[in-house]
Formats: sequence, C-alpha cells, structure tokens
Amino acid sequence: MRMSRYFLPVLKEDPAEAAIVSHRLMLRAGMIKQSSAGIYSWLPMGYKVLRKIEDIVHEEQAKAGHMPMLMPTIQSADLWRESGRYDDYGEEMLRIKDRHDRDMLFTPTAEELITDIFRSHVSSYKDLPLTLYQIQWKFRDERRPRFGVMRGREFYMKDGYNFDLTKEDALHAYNRHLVSYLRTYERMGLQAIPMRADSGPIGGDDTHEFLVLAETGESEVFYDSAVTDLTFGDREIDFDDVDQCQSIMEEFTTKYARTDETHDEALFNEVPEERRRTARGIEVGQIFYFGTKYSDAMNAKVQGPDGKPVAVHMGSHGIGVSRLLGAIIEASHDDKGIIWPEGVTPYHVGIVNLKQGDEEADAACESLYKEFTAAGLEPLYDDRKERAGGKFATMDLIGLPWRITVGPRGLKNGVVELTSRKTGESTEMTPAEAVARVKDIYAGA
Repeated sequence: MRMSRYFLPVLKEDPAEAAIVSHRLMLRAGMIKQSSAGIYSWLPMGYKVLRKIEDIVHEEQAKAGHMPMLMPTIQSADLWRESGRYDDYGEEMLRIKDRHDRDMLFTPTAEELITDIFRSHVSSYKDLPLTLYQIQWKFRDERRPRFGVMRGREFYMKDGYNFDLTKEDALHAYNRHLVSYLRTYERMGLQAIPMRADSGPIGGDDTHEFLVLAETGESEVFYDSAVTDLTFGDREIDFDDVDQCQSIMEEFTTKYARTDETHDEALFNEVPEERRRTARGIEVGQIFYFGTKYSDAMNAKVQGPDGKPVAVHMGSHGIGVSRLLGAIIEASHDDKGIIWPEGVTPYHVGIVNLKQGDEEADAACESLYKEFTAAGLEPLYDDRKERAGGKFATMDLIGLPWRITVGPRGLKNGVVELTSRKTGESTEMTPAEAVARVKDIYAGA
C-alpha cells in the first residue's frame, strides 16, 4: 500500500477523551473513530489488524477441530425466557421490540441460540462430541463505556460452544480450549495467564479467565511469578489426546493465579514470598464448563448408548477479538507509539523515501515495494512529499515492526537502513540483503 493513496487520518495531539494508552494511540494512529459512547467505526488500519487477529483465532480453532458458523446479532427473547436468563441478565442486555411487538434482544452472548440449533439437528450420542463457534459482533450496554475498544458497548468476539455426552468428555473440551487459547495468544505476541475466575451470568462451576498484565487492567490479580516463565513454544499437540491436553492444562494452572473475585489469601500465602505478585490485568478471553445448565432448561437431549435420552454437557469459550487489539497495544508500546508484534502487524515493513522525487531513491523504493509484494509480504510505502521527520514520526506511531529507510546518500554507497521498531537498532545493508532479512524474519514468525 502507498501512503499517498491510503486513508490514515493520524492525529498529532493526544485526544482529550482518551484515558489509557491503547485508546489514545488507536485514535492518534487513525485506527478507529467513535460513533457514539462505546461504539466505534473501524478505519482501514484498525480494521486490517482486527482481521489479522481474527485470522489467527480461526486458524487455531481449526487446528483444535472446531467448526465455524455464524449466528444472527438479533435474537428472540423467547429462547432466553426458556433458559430463565431473560429477566436475570440485567440492564446490560439491549432489549428491543420489532414492528409486531415481539420481544427481541441484541446478542450479548449466544448459549440459548446455539442450544436451540443443537437440539433441532442432533439426536444421537453418535454425533458427539461437537464444538461450534462463531466470530460475531456482540452488544452489552455498559453503564460507563470507557477505555476505547477495551470496554466498549459493541465488540467483536469469538464465542464457541461444546456439546459432549459426559462430564469427562466436556472437561476434555475445556482443557482442549485452554491449550488452543494459549497457542492463540502466543502467536499474537502476548503472554495471557489463565486465572481461576468467577462465572458471572454465564453460569457453571469451572471457569478460567485469560489475562494480560497491564497497568490499565480492570482487574486486580494475584499470582505466582513462576507463571510468567511458562511458554507454549513450538510443541506439537494432538488435540484428541486427552492426557496431553490435561498435562498442559495442569502445567499452566497449578501455579497460583487468580483475579480479585476468587482470590484466596491463605492459598496465596503458601507461595514463596519472593514469588508473590499483585498487578492489574486485562481480560482477553474466558472458558466455562457449565454441565447441563442449558440442556436441562431447554431440553437439549440425545439418545444415549443405552437408548435412553440424556442431557448433553456443555461449555462456552470466548475470546475478545476487538479487545485483544487494545490489549496488544497496552502490552507493546513506547512514548513514540505502537510496537506491533510480527504476528498481527497491519503491514510487514514500512518503506520511507527520504527524498521523494529523486530518481534514484524513487526507483529503489519501487523495487523494494515490488520485491516484498512478490514475496507475499505487505509493505507500506511512505511516498508522500513530506519532511523526513514527519515520515519517521508516522512510522513510529503506527508501529510497524520493521522500517527500511531509503535516501540518496545511502544509495551512493549501495545501502539502505533497516530499523527495528522494538529495539530502535538500525543496520545498513544492500537493498537485496534488507529484503532477504525481512523475508527470513516472517518466515520464522
């Protein structure tokens, strides 16, 4: 993409309404624009990152054997009355009526709708296990929407639902999701810690939240610092292997890590004092096992091996796709702007032409642009007729991991400058070497 043709309405000053880093930088970098309180338009740069995050979620869900689908944003209130949650959910639910005076609602979550789909089409235990998921817009009418996409009213979310014959099978689905989520977050450059949490209006006895440590987090968290040494890495996973998923789950959850809602001071004090930590955390996902809560209420049963009807065991599993974008920025930025991890960067490399209009510089930039594009990478070429300082400031603000600077002086010596956004380190090399280096980086990302 050429900057001269791109819609990127960057702001030079910090917006007064932005109270946290991610909100401020997303507005300044031209990624979002507020439509109304807690509701945003996603501009091209923000939308591009949103799709990168969504793609990673889809890829990891596919590896775990989960099937994508899409459900409507508007649901009938009848299903929620059937489950008993319509009156219990609270004022966060946006309740509406259609022209026929029927009670409807804008989806805050979809346990009822997916249960209705399941009971309409699945009747035998032979069709289990089954896990379906969607990535769809949701709405919760927050009393005080704030912090930009971190706590908006409209948000983009992956919500998945497993259906199993027994509790044992359902708990394997729970463990499988935990492992899948750990892989997902690491690919985004995040260390998300699974913490024992409260189930809230979803219900159920078993639930873990995934939290990213950040000063602006909405939750107070208590944890054993040993959990921050754990990484998923490149290990191969057979998601059908019950023992392997259980082992990894225990590896990441046996160390103390809890939100303030479930914190147990006595248990925390058993952690060696030098490893006890308190901090703030941003929730970026949550998994639940809630047994037959919905299948009992909505008569979602299958014929068991003995021919008798049995209520299926269920769980739900959510990832805040739009919230993740804010969480990544909170975890990866400096005073100049965003620092995107390679896995979610909107563009792989920025090309800065220090002297637009110079025949040699223009030709070198065009060659770099074409080589990266041919290699399947996406370059962002700043071909604007603007001062070098302004170009550098924009590149630092939008946070692409790598920048290639091209100028007449360097080209006389046959070199360009490759700069890491994360470290600030610059290296002079030939254009061909710069292309090869960037290609190698993303080949291993």
